Amino acid sequence: MRSTIFNTTLVLLLLSIGFLMSPNPVLSQDRYVPPAGTEWEERSPGDLGLDEALIQQARQLALDSENSVNRDLRIAILEAFSREPYHDLAGPVRERGGPAGMIIKDGYVVAQWGDLHRVDMTFSVTKSYLTTVAGIAWDRGLIRSVDDLLTDYVWDRTFDGEHNSAITWHHLLNQSSDWSGTLFGMEDWGDRPPREGGIDEWRMRELREPGTHYEYNDVRVNLLAYSLLQVLREPLPKILRDEIMNPIGATPSWRWYGYDNSYVMVDGVEVQSVSGGGHHGGGLFINTMDQARFGLLFARNGNWNGDQLISPEWIDMARAPSDPNPDYGYMWWTLKGDTDWGNVPDHIYYAAGFGGNYIIVDDENDLVIVMRWLDGSVLGEFVETIYRAME
Repeated sequence: MRSTIFNTTLVLLLLSIGFLMSPNPVLSQDRYVPPAGTEWEERSPGDLGLDEALIQQARQLALDSENSVNRDLRIAILEAFSREPYHDLAGPVRERGGPAGMIIKDGYVVAQWGDLHRVDMTFSVTKSYLTTVAGIAWDRGLIRSVDDLLTDYVWDRTFDGEHNSAITWHHLLNQSSDWSGTLFGMEDWGDRPPREGGIDEWRMRELREPGTHYEYNDVRVNLLAYSLLQVLREPLPKILRDEIMNPIGATPSWRWYGYDNSYVMVDGVEVQSVSGGGHHGGGLFINTMDQARFGLLFARNGNWNGDQLISPEWIDMARAPSDPNPDYGYMWWTLKGDTDWGNVPDHIYYAAGFGGNYIIVDDENDLVIVMRWLDGSVLGEFVETIYRAME
């Protein structure tokens, strides 16, 4: 009898140890995950401990604070980047919709507004999807270390020269590479040039040591996409679809584009190298609900219904503040630098794109906020109102 009790206790102890040591125990069993498609369970804010009046106040603020960029995004893009000497539209553009968004708490929809199913451009929010694909390559071991030189992976002259040959994946991921060159007919120096000087000064600028200076630059972001294509050897939208979007139940309506001239040969097949934003058109086109699914995946530390789609280690790396800019990680924004949103905790991180597109992730509170076409001047107030509702 004592032997039977001892054996039973030992088995239970071993099972408990295995349970505790397993990644994300009962992550999917005790937290709601929306089914695939367009169905998503709603709960009233009060049911989840939120102040209903403040949630409604935030919702109304979003509806009343539409971004001022022209709904004809061809005009909006050309106006926004008119200072760039050779800027033009090189990829698809679509007229945008109106304000839309969702607030997700504990997996449930507690507030929503606008057309959640309309597919719109998302501009630089695309960058956070791009670095997720980089995470897949890292998780697979195709990128051995983010501190590896790109010359170990891409040897087609893209990273030739003393300066460019010193660039690592880490530098490209946090926008501190200061890569110098031309990609798909676009010069690095022509992207968001200084307000002072002209073409000669910009072209002949002094190069900064990789890793020492942050500079937001879409040509170099597109270089990251091109480099990942050389490593993964499949279209990046296919990788994203198979490894992330299909498993999280996203609709098939999203698209990820590059430019008309950004096709390259990969293993004898012509493949489009996609862009990391809509600066010249292209980038990710997606609806609000699918954005929310992507945000929820990160709020759940890369786990979806028990399946680990992206490693927690990569997410920690992606959200970590970089030395050149503490407000920026691997193409996710943070609150670790000078950005101040009042009572909003600094552990949150977010994706942001031109025209007021945002995905805000708070894994500690299992909270996701998605906004489309929000006036950026009210972003802090909007998010702070939601956190006041949680107090």
